[in-house]
Amino acid sequence: MEIVVGVESDYQEIVAVWEASVRATHDFLAEEDIQFFKPLILNEYLAAVTLYCAKNEDGTILGFIGVAEHNVEMLFLAPESRGKGIGRVLLQFAINNLGATKVDVNEQNPSAVGFYEHMGFKVVGRSPLDGMGKPFPLLHMEL
Repeated sequence: MEIVVGVESDYQEIVAVWEASVRATHDFLAEEDIQFFKPLILNEYLAAVTLYCAKNEDGTILGFIGVAEHNVEMLFLAPESRGKGIGRVLLQFAINNLGATKVDVNEQNPSAVGFYEHMGFKVVGRSPLDGMGKPFPLLHMEL
């Protein structure tokens, strides 16, 4: 596995990883929510972050992380890549190389909350709505 810069030619595969990951971990989202966010991820969010991908020896994207202003804006893994240390490697990379110290996590995704807690993040605040004003509470976490 190698960590490489995510480039525009990776975006379609990244969005496919995002969608598979969300379907595997975000059971609180309805189909219309996934369809709402999908074009935003592709057309706006990926270009707004410093983006890195974990790729296997075949060049397949196993997961990706995006950071902006020391905040982990996105960290998603292909479902078959979960539990293999890839998320830990990506997060450590972002902390060590991109200065990541903060993350907002969906409160309704307890496995993600537990992952960040295990990695040393602590809850410092909570918002009842996500950044789009949707009723998906966020936990604000910091190292």
